[in-house]
Amino acid sequence: MSHSAEVFRAFLKLGVTSFGGPVAHLGYFREELVAKRKWVSEQQYSELVAICQFLPGPASSQVGFALGLIRGGYLGALAAWTAFTLPSAILLVLFAIGAVTLDGAIGAGVISGLTAVAVAVVAHAVWGMARTLTPDLRRIGIAIVAALLALLLPGAIGQVAAIGVGILAGVAWCRRVDQPEATPLQIGVSRRAGVVALTFWMLLLVLLPIAAATTRSPGVSLIDAFYRSGALVFGGGHVVLPLLAAEPAIANAVTPEQILAGYGAAQAVPGPLFTFASFLGFEMGVGGSAPLTALIALIAIFLPGMLLLLAVLPFWSQVRGKPVMRAAIAGANAAVVGILAAALWNPVVTSGITSPATLVIAGVGLVLLFAARFPAWAVVLTGVVAGALSGATGFGLFW
Repeated sequence: MSHSAEVFRAFLKLGVTSFGGPVAHLGYFREELVAKRKWVSEQQYSELVAICQFLPGPASSQVGFALGLIRGGYLGALAAWTAFTLPSAILLVLFAIGAVTLDGAIGAGVISGLTAVAVAVVAHAVWGMARTLTPDLRRIGIAIVAALLALLLPGAIGQVAAIGVGILAGVAWCRRVDQPEATPLQIGVSRRAGVVALTFWMLLLVLLPIAAATTRSPGVSLIDAFYRSGALVFGGGHVVLPLLAAEPAIANAVTPEQILAGYGAAQAVPGPLFTFASFLGFEMGVGGSAPLTALIALIAIFLPGMLLLLAVLPFWSQVRGKPVMRAAIAGANAAVVGILAAALWNPVVTSGITSPATLVIAGVGLVLLFAARFPAWAVVLTGVVAGALSGATGFGLFW
């Protein structure tokens, strides 16, 4: 089996089981691709997470894209994005058609069970990363400060500030700490390719609005609206809603009620929240063109984040080996642990533990992951069954 086929299979499994939002996705990636398959080390994985937190775009999808790139080159990156994105995109298009509904007690129970299981998966990931990336008091301190910043400052501001503080603290405190020589990320992207990616990113950001205003083409306006939203959003899918709702091309074609209904459905399906674009694109299409507009919207919103990642990675691999950079990376890695710990509380725990039943499901998931060493997919399946039973019987789900 080729590496790209292996990447596709791994991410397809993640695409149908990764519930709970961007932070939970990072936990699922770690379980499947770092702990189980060992595509990268803990240090390398944390570096990827830190880089993607700094860039605009869908952070978890960018991490998945980078992992596919490392494992299988450009085809692997495309396979990772396709397999992780398509399941939720297809579900949202079916929701727009009306073929899929999330109503009913059993459906609500399944969703509650899945969000509760995400608590266990993220907690397991944070603990595993903390054992490797915060082995001493200095880096534990950096992680605690980063967690506080992420909790006190909302959204992307707190995350970027936490990583920035982690880098500065790492340079100041971690130059002499014992840390293993981390293997450089084998990206396989040249500097020339990075410059080309950055050039395309900038040209599309500048020229698409001009083309939309000049041609007045609905298709060009659609691409412009979704590309600009994907290029300018920090903090992941939860932040992209107001950007998309404010785009005239979208606001003139989709009602506010449709936007909110689609956004709610996007949070209930697995995979990246940016696949909300497929729902909007389908609603903006006319007749038989709706599937095509859904696909165009989907590609347009993801494209800028992936181009920017390709622009950054080759230069990162060139500078990361310097002693000062190694210290900065140690601090950034510790900060990533803190950020994930903060996100474990809010929004993962606060949205996942909403009743005694969900508390029990999360607790069972923790036991299965930590003690029984169940794989993440089995824990997810357990959450589905437990949530469905809870919804069907009404036992404790809405207490």
